[in-house]
Amino acid sequence: MKVLIVEDETVAYNSLKKILTEIDAEIEVVGITESIEQTVRFLLKNPPIDLIFMDIHLSDGSAFTIFSTINVDIPVIFTTAYDEYAINAFKVNSIDYLLKPIEEEAIIQALSKFRKFNQQDTLQYTSRIPQLIASNKYPEKFLIPHKDKLIPVPINDIACFYTSNEQTRLIVKNGKKHTYNKPLDNIIQILDPQIFFRANKQFIIAKNSIQDITIWFDSRLLIKLHVETPEKIFISKNKAADFKKWVVE
Repeated sequence: MKVLIVEDETVAYNSLKKILTEIDAEIEVVGITESIEQTVRFLLKNPPIDLIFMDIHLSDGSAFTIFSTINVDIPVIFTTAYDEYAINAFKVNSIDYLLKPIEEEAIIQALSKFRKFNQQDTLQYTSRIPQLIASNKYPEKFLIPHKDKLIPVPINDIACFYTSNEQTRLIVKNGKKHTYNKPLDNIIQILDPQIFFRANKQFIIAKNSIQDITIWFDSRLLIKLHVETPEKIFISKNKAADFKKWVVE
């Protein structure tokens, strides 16, 4: 069985590959792609494969973009760290859906389901991908890895995300900070734009956490939140109009 893993996190990729090869010696991981662009290129240029394990959130956007770019008639098992997505929709419209951190038993069950499929089954499932995309919703909570646990943090409790020294953190409304392993570029893509705004390269802020806005001397905006932030939050002159419109929407 030839398998492609679409995953932008090295640790997750290594873990999945290790489990697959230990489960079945006949499984051959023929490639790893980390982005929409790489995946499209791989599927267009390489011989057909049997199965894809695909992370929904990639370095350059949602994996669903792949399906709107090219025709994918290969069975897909989706993986993600976000349990707030429509799990039932994934179960119905894809081969399977695995929640990170992925356990060996879950992979065994997914592979068992895949092996029972005939060609007609596969065509039926892949034809339902558009329905799956349409059912996709903004997350209601984030799962924050902490040691050997995952801590659920409701979206409405998040005041901001910020990055410093290549490390991302989120601050909840009680001031507590959590380390999160996704860059802001990825995070902003899955957030409701009515609720969150990309203030600058370092901050994503929640509308309901804004305390006041100060017009700065160079036409920038200084944003103060209800929680303390590690540094001041500025909105550039070029983004100021969009920000003010967003605040009152």
